[in-house]
Amino acid sequence: MMTSTWDVIRRGQENWDDRFLYQELIRQYGEPVLDVGCATGRLLLSYLKDGIDVDGVDNSPQMLAICRQKAQKAGLHPTLFQQSMQHLDIPRTYKTIMVASSTLQLLTDPEDATAAMTQLSQHLDAGGALVMPFMTLWSEGDPTEVDWELTGEEVREEDGATVRRWTHFWYDTETQCEHVEFRYEVTLDGKTLEEEMQRFSPETRSYTQQQAIDLYEAAGLTDTKLLEGSTMEPVSAAATLFTIIGRKA
Repeated sequence: MMTSTWDVIRRGQENWDDRFLYQELIRQYGEPVLDVGCATGRLLLSYLKDGIDVDGVDNSPQMLAICRQKAQKAGLHPTLFQQSMQHLDIPRTYKTIMVASSTLQLLTDPEDATAAMTQLSQHLDAGGALVMPFMTLWSEGDPTEVDWELTGEEVREEDGATVRRWTHFWYDTETQCEHVEFRYEVTLDGKTLEEEMQRFSPETRSYTQQQAIDLYEAAGLTDTKLLEGSTMEPVSAAATLFTIIGRKA
């Protein structure tokens, strides 16, 4: 149900702050653009509408199928690839590659993350920029477990059903990985239409600012810059959501 409820739970995602940040960075570093982890096309389709030369890649055939459906309704013709980041092999290079929504952190094996960074770097033009946000998922003093809580509730437009998502997560301070359980429920007129439990153990790897810089430098990227959240402001030392930019020499 994660795929089928993705756009419902994330309503309004077309106007999230990162859309405008990446648009500004695309203006700075140029086209063509690769949207890595494009999912159902949140950024990709918006940029295509704006006339930006952008391709998309995702490892989920279900997400890409929804993206194609949305594109067809909008009269758009995206170029999409079904590939994983660590095995990226696209017959094109790019001026700007963006990996939105902290997608790289879903590679919880450090070797996979390193391989992905190598492949992403290889798909950059000389002088091109790799842009991605990172999250520091845990800091000293934070709880290592949060019990079930409602993290999404929206009404589905096509039938008026209510879609809800609950989340339970715990954090391993030794591995720097977060483990997550999701519970999804769709109800209409007091009746449960669908429900599902999902467990990802681990789901996400945490990065400090320095660890993200180290990852970029190990991939041979230079001129690294860190920005606060999804803004153009320089990062603060305390920021737990930050965007990093690195360029290929």
